Amino acid sequence: MRGGPIKDEIEIPEKVNVTFQGGIVKVKGPQGEISKDLHHPRVKLEVKGKQVVVSCEFPRKREKALAGTYGAHIRNMLRGATDGFEYKMKIVYAHFPIKTSIKGNVFVIENFLGEKFPRKTKILGSTKVEVKGDQVLLKGPNVEDVGQTAANIERATKIRGFDPRVFQDGIYIIEKPGR
Repeated sequence: MRGGPIKDEIEIPEKVNVTFQGGIVKVKGPQGEISKDLHHPRVKLEVKGKQVVVSCEFPRKREKALAGTYGAHIRNMLRGATDGFEYKMKIVYAHFPIKTSIKGNVFVIENFLGEKFPRKTKILGSTKVEVKGDQVLLKGPNVEDVGQTAANIERATKIRGFDPRVFQDGIYIIEKPGR
């Protein structure tokens, strides 16, 4: 048993410009510009007035899933271009005070568990990282870049060789953007 054609209409907010060129979707808004490669021979993307339409004529299971995924990507891109995304992280230490800094597009963690050499992780895309006391704020228009940067920072402070119930030092995500 098959369903009929799929059509997902997504409203384009004010002050946002959406363009399609060779399968690449570009969304430009007040927070910045985001581009993503979204192309499939059977899933069609087009701008009609103030709407982005994701459609598929005779969808199979895979095309149905792809149409939904493309719709979610475009919604995230529109939200990022208008409001942006923000992650909050907390620096936690009980043993050695952790010192953090930003050098270009690298986040540097020094004195983690008294280690001599600093731990480093990349800041992806146009993500802005700000350290205020024991808080680390990550902001940017692309949810994937901001989320991956937060995950990289959390992963850089992963403790190996010690009991994690005792040594709870690290930098942890405490707040993500809601749905």
